[in-house]
Order: sequence, then structure tokens, then C-alpha cells
Amino acid sequence: MTDPSAYRRRKQPDLVRRTLLDCAAKLALEHGLGAVTVQAVSEAAGVTKGGLFHHFPTKQALVEAVVTDLLAQVEADIDAAIARDPKPQGAYTRAYVASTLSDPLLPESGQWAALHISIIAEPSLRRLVAEWLSARVERHRDTDSGPVLEMVRLAADGAWLACFLREEGGPVPDIPALRDRLIAMTFAG
Repeated sequence: MTDPSAYRRRKQPDLVRRTLLDCAAKLALEHGLGAVTVQAVSEAAGVTKGGLFHHFPTKQALVEAVVTDLLAQVEADIDAAIARDPKPQGAYTRAYVASTLSDPLLPESGQWAALHISIIAEPSLRRLVAEWLSARVERHRDTDSGPVLEMVRLAADGAWLACFLREEGGPVPDIPALRDRLIAMTFAG
């Protein structure tokens, strides 16, 4: 029998979409992108498969939306850091380095490692991240286009990748000290 109140409830598509993204992200962080199945996300969100497909026409669209959502969160953090920085020259690079080399984003834990490997291994997701990075660099070209600032951002990426690729139990670089040195370089460049 159909729930009579179902016809009187207002649909909340934004809330359903947000719930689907959050559940998919949680599955990806806990078990890797391979765990993000239509069935698993639907069940976790309490939504039918049809409801999921209403918001995301394919599993790939859902996964790309999760990565896009993650990038939007990173961008919001970077923008907030830029807004707090009293010196506009190099502010994007300082915020990028701080974000890239912040503890939660480092791939030291298995949950982040699974998500990062999936993004690196999947061409469409890698392209999505590359486009996002290029757009950020272009957006901040007036304040962060010098060669020193570019090298600092690339060094942060390299440090992140070195942590990501290190052998389990292998030496861990002193990331806070490296982050501080890289940020100091932004004032000279």
C-alpha cells in the first residue's frame, strides 16, 4: 500500500542530490571508487536506483560529480585562505601549498589513498582535475604567474606525490617544515 503522506510531501531534489554525493564520497573514501556502485549509493542514501539516475544519468556522471564536489570544497578552502592573506602577490600559491600539504589531504591513510589512486588512474577524472588546476592558475595569473611561484606549486605537488608513493613504513618527509619553506619562498618570488 502506498504511503498517503508521500503525495503531500514536497520533493527536495537539492537535498536528495547532496545526500547522493555525500554517500558516494563516503563510500569512495572508505573503500575506493570501485565501491561506488549504483546499488551501494542508492541503499546508503535511501533512494531508489531510479532516483539516483534522475540526478546522475550514469555511474560515471556520479563519480565525476563527487570529484567535482571535492574540488569545489578545496577551492572554497583556497579562496578563504586567499581572502585572509594580506599580501595579494603569491596569495594563491600560498593557499595552494597549504591546502595541498595539509594533513587530511596527504595520502598517508588508506581511505585517501584509494580515492587518489582512482583519480590518477581514471583518465576522465585526471582530465577533470587537470582542467580544474589549469583554470585556477589562469584565474590567479595576475598575482601568481612568476617562475618561482610556479616552481613552489610544482614542488608541493611533488612532495604530495612522494608521500603518496612511499613504501608503507618508509620515511615520511617533514611536511610541515617543507610547507613552511615553500610558503616562505612565495614572498621572494
